[in-house]
Amino acid sequence: MKSSEKISLADESADYSAKYLMSKINEVKKQGYAFGHQDATAYGLDWQNDGNIYKSDVNDVSGDFPAVYGFELGHIELGHDQNLDSVNFGLMTELIQKAHKDGGIISISWHPDNPVTKKTAWDPSPAVSQILVGGALHPKYRAWLLKVAEFLKGLKTKTGASIPVVFRPYHEMNGSWFWWGQGSCTPKEFKLLWRETFELFTTKYNVHNLLYCYSTDAVQSEEEYLRFYPGDEYVDILGMDLYQHGTTDEYISILNRNLSLLANIAKQKNMPHALTEGGLNMVSVEDWWTQVLDKNISDKGLSWALFWRNARRDHYYVPFIGQKSSIDFKKFKELPHVLFLKEIKKIR
Repeated sequence: MKSSEKISLADESADYSAKYLMSKINEVKKQGYAFGHQDATAYGLDWQNDGNIYKSDVNDVSGDFPAVYGFELGHIELGHDQNLDSVNFGLMTELIQKAHKDGGIISISWHPDNPVTKKTAWDPSPAVSQILVGGALHPKYRAWLLKVAEFLKGLKTKTGASIPVVFRPYHEMNGSWFWWGQGSCTPKEFKLLWRETFELFTTKYNVHNLLYCYSTDAVQSEEEYLRFYPGDEYVDILGMDLYQHGTTDEYISILNRNLSLLANIAKQKNMPHALTEGGLNMVSVEDWWTQVLDKNISDKGLSWALFWRNARRDHYYVPFIGQKSSIDFKKFKELPHVLFLKEIKKIR
């Protein structure tokens, strides 16, 4: 792998681990794209990790673990022991350590509660103006950010080296369903929120193991993608969340249009890019992995594609044993440009 020392990141004080991770992410796309899954080892269909098992639905079906592991910090800001999906934060730390030791990449999202209404992140009541510097709730929000920072900074290997993380806060801001989203704050306010979070982490809280990922929902244009963009000096990776909500043909069109647009912006900015969330709930199309997904994303220069969580029988995004797309998923895994853990482990 190229020397990590030459890597330039948004955080000018980024530690070696973050530079190494960026170098690895840049190498991945030369070989294909990495497969990722949210909460892959925390729980799955009809099982929950109690700290005594280590498994994943992905491994049960395919014989290998994901290359990218998604985790979620929602409710850490409230001082809870578990996140909003009932994953204990102590267990999460152990799962992150294991995934990192195995050679995997860690991606972390954060869905903080609405700081004004105290309802969930999905309550779009305006809040951003009140948590910015000078706002009435800024001290409260600053304390929330400290809790997030302490968790991220505390991610260490058994020998005390920091574990690097792709941090993906305030995502899908061009949608209207989150309190940091369009309609709840202006682009100017959003950019300030991102920059203030970045500055607090890097200069006050000394968090230096992060790569910052900006990710939107589907867009119609480059202008829409960049409307809330805080600036190259605050971002390392460009992402997009693209779910299939309608027909297969509609999704194929969405993937091609959006990921081509994302690839173009990433090329202009010389940044890696990824499908940061996606999938088809309950994977109801038998050959979805090879014929719908891979055929339409494999030529887009992505570093990875991460699929959402296997929460319950009516809400899952990767197959489990016996699920109708599981045979096609095995074929997908065998494609030479689709990288699971065994392949990504070899990329140094």
